Amino acid sequence: MAILPSGFISDRSGNFGIMTALLMVPLLGTAGMAVDFAHALSLRTQLYAAADAAAVGSIAEKSGAVAAAMAMNSNGTVSLGKTDARNIFMSQMSGELAEVQVDLGIDVTKTANKLNSQVSFTATVPTTFMQILGRDSITISGTATAEYQTAAFMDFYILLDNTPSMGVGATPDDVSKLEAKAGCAFACHQMDKTINNYTIAKSLGVAMRIDVVRQATQALTDTAKTERVSSDQFRMGVYTFGTKAEDAKLTTISGLTSDLTKVKNYTDAVDLMTIPYQNYNNDQITNFDSAMTQMNTIIDQAGDGTSNISAEKILFFVSDGVGDSYKPSTCTKKTTGGRCQEPIDTSFCKPLKDRGVKIAVLYTTYLPLPSNSWYNTWIKPFQGEIPTKMQACASPGFYFEVSPTEGITDAMKALFLKVIRAPRITS
Repeated sequence: MAILPSGFISDRSGNFGIMTALLMVPLLGTAGMAVDFAHALSLRTQLYAAADAAAVGSIAEKSGAVAAAMAMNSNGTVSLGKTDARNIFMSQMSGELAEVQVDLGIDVTKTANKLNSQVSFTATVPTTFMQILGRDSITISGTATAEYQTAAFMDFYILLDNTPSMGVGATPDDVSKLEAKAGCAFACHQMDKTINNYTIAKSLGVAMRIDVVRQATQALTDTAKTERVSSDQFRMGVYTFGTKAEDAKLTTISGLTSDLTKVKNYTDAVDLMTIPYQNYNNDQITNFDSAMTQMNTIIDQAGDGTSNISAEKILFFVSDGVGDSYKPSTCTKKTTGGRCQEPIDTSFCKPLKDRGVKIAVLYTTYLPLPSNSWYNTWIKPFQGEIPTKMQACASPGFYFEVSPTEGITDAMKALFLKVIRAPRITS
């Protein structure tokens, strides 16, 4: 039997070297695994960023997919969105990502008024250190989603008060000029006189309230064209109380159409209602009750705004808020010979709102005329109620008052933007 040299068993140096050699492979593999996984995670983060950009960018507000979706009358796939998503994703593949083979899954769909985009990716990343453990690659994947609520389709019925009271000077300075030259703040378009307050206002370059309202309405069509996502998102129609007092009735200036340029051109015809002579029909010409009743028959059933065949309906009403008509028994204020001068009777706004029609009211502040005895007797007693009643006629949040020192054009635009950007309840 062989005898081991003394101290051999107690010598650990050789054993340690053998153990180190045996452990070297898993130690290097473990360290390499951390490096390879860190690299894979870095690439995955970059791919997620590309997928997020593709999902969001493909259904951005001004994207082709949104326009295409709004042109669809049913639910389904939006092919243009899928193409855009792929292009956006691939545009992010630069640097080390350019060497990665990626499988993409893209789905862009419209459901009701919502547009959903989903971008999924799967990629195989080669390893370096892990190969000593027999693993050549790491698979990474992820999914990014985005949702866009398409803008509502809306039909705007613009009702412009063009009755004689809208012939008042547009600003205090205009009022002063008229009073100094014509002895009255109103530029009545009196047809029995060649020279009347209307022609005087024109000769002085005085702006009447109706002039500003007409220009503001035309500017509104330009705003609508800028804001719309699709060519038929907004339709507009323009209506007045009539061209002449002898035939005062709701008058169509421009029928409802998506051709907003045509609406703008037709609105040139909006002007102050003419009267055959002073105090015609005892000045009972501003009949809000009749106008609202007629608008209720013109405006179709309101939709949910999800398509051009189910558009929301908005009555856009611009007025100084004082009615003047024959109402001997139902007037909300005192009458004289049956003549009713009152703030708008909101009971005639209710039938429209009950049908789902939204009413947006732009109240052009009724100017106090302290030197006018008629004003002091009949209008001044309820002056403070005029804006309150106009606001009550409007749908919640859709009321705007503009004074003569402010811009009616800016006010109409602000109210329009408020309407189209209002939050909507969806199912």
